[in-house]
Amino acid sequence: MIEYFSIRNSGPIAQAEGQQLGKLNLFIGKNGCGKTWLLKTLYCVMRIQEEFGRGNDNRDFHEVLSDKLYWTFQSQHLGDLVRRGKGNRLEVKCRMDDGNKLEFSFGPDTSKQVKPAVNTLPRREDNSVFLPPKEVLSLWNVISKSAIQNREFGFDATYSDLVLALQNPTQRGRNYKAFASSREKLEGMFQGKVVFEDQKWIYRQGNSKFSIHSTAEGIKKIAILDTLLGNRFLTPGSVIFIDEPESALHPTAIVQLLDILSMLASHGIQIFMASHSYYVVKKMLLIAKQTGQPVPCFIADDENCWQQSCLLEDGLPDNEIINESVRLFEQEFEGI
Repeated sequence: MIEYFSIRNSGPIAQAEGQQLGKLNLFIGKNGCGKTWLLKTLYCVMRIQEEFGRGNDNRDFHEVLSDKLYWTFQSQHLGDLVRRGKGNRLEVKCRMDDGNKLEFSFGPDTSKQVKPAVNTLPRREDNSVFLPPKEVLSLWNVISKSAIQNREFGFDATYSDLVLALQNPTQRGRNYKAFASSREKLEGMFQGKVVFEDQKWIYRQGNSKFSIHSTAEGIKKIAILDTLLGNRFLTPGSVIFIDEPESALHPTAIVQLLDILSMLASHGIQIFMASHSYYVVKKMLLIAKQTGQPVPCFIADDENCWQQSCLLEDGLPDNEIINESVRLFEQEFEGI
């Protein structure tokens, strides 16, 4: 798993650094501070080493790196990803828990090719996945046609990669115990399951079947994780990046989902989440205290410099998400 990262002058991010990362990691902050950008950068690092040398793909490592940045951030000119400022260069450094590293940098004049300065990463058999705030099942055909078949900008690589991952059929037989248990809990949250039948997604509840387009957003979002566990795309060595896990979910469902993610983390999966929800932060604090997992929490300042604020087992961080919740609580009692 990722043990350390350093990102500088990348899009909205001035700098971001994380050390001694855990199985559960949380990025919190206001809109526009670079939460999604940070997740996508780390996702690229993982997918590059997973795609390199897989199957009959004969691209060199630097070609895989350049392509993944190109299709994830969808800029015709990769130099446009560099944060504006005289002399700025985009720099990314990552170290895995086995000591292997990837480092690359480029300036605003870079067009399409990026070569790593340091690369000791071995080929990787496990899969990582990025779960965006919006579900993809109802947009399945649109994403497949525009992003995968026509190779057009619009849905970035996090979406097209997810669609490809979901194409694998759910497998029968024994699954990892924790994964089987997680699937039972996921499907139990909505008393049904989403399945792929006759080349389309449907929601099945008992003997009834419903169109995926008339199925609640939250159900479809849960179904995506359920499917990735069921088709064995995810394994105990996977890394999951989740942008706004609270999106489209009732607070009770948010809490249940985070319990399931904690269970997966305890069996090897590393998870990075970006959120601006008090429910997510508070529940992650409780998980940290209950399980003893030191959940690193990262917060961006006004200059979009990200720092590791605290370990959630030590208490809630000083942040506007928390402070605004406290202010609302105090206002309620001031008016009584």
